[in-house]
Amino acid sequence: MTTVGLIRHGITEWNELRRAQGISDIPLNQIGIKQAQALADRLSLEEKWDVIISSDLSRAKETAQIIVNKLNLPISIYDQRIREINCGEIEGTTEEERIQKWGTNWRELDLGLEKFEEVAKRGFRFLEDAVMTYKDKRILVVSHGALIGLTLQHLLPDVFPITYIENTSITILENYENKWSCNLYNCTKHLEVH
Repeated sequence: MTTVGLIRHGITEWNELRRAQGISDIPLNQIGIKQAQALADRLSLEEKWDVIISSDLSRAKETAQIIVNKLNLPISIYDQRIREINCGEIEGTTEEERIQKWGTNWRELDLGLEKFEEVAKRGFRFLEDAVMTYKDKRILVVSHGALIGLTLQHLLPDVFPITYIENTSITILENYENKWSCNLYNCTKHLEVH
């Protein structure tokens, strides 16, 4: 059995301002660093992980590095496939700014936003490769809210018709004989103790 822990990066200034981040390379803010440290502390007390893979965007890399430092994990890979959804022209904007610029139906316009199905397929292909590469291992994956949520919806549509992924939450999936199950979803209990 292969276990995958999906982690959303710590919070950023743009998260707090509700700006679409997409593939813009925004670093963690001070709260995000503290969140990542709390998660690393939690992971150090739980079952051991074998490998960590991170998105190549700095907010995920910083989160992964804080975890790596605490857990002394031997491998760290940065993978573009688990980047956040590309938000095209809406990157850096708030909902209010989008409505001002494009109107209330902005979601119906072609603003270069990556299609949800493509994001889900990208995440799914990554998971398939990870399970083949690290068979019977425990893999931590540090990624982004939309990528994780859309991948879960694709992987287990009956379990996850909708998703919301909190900053530094962990979702634990298991793959046994090519069947996926979810043992823990969007858990942030480490943030309650800090």
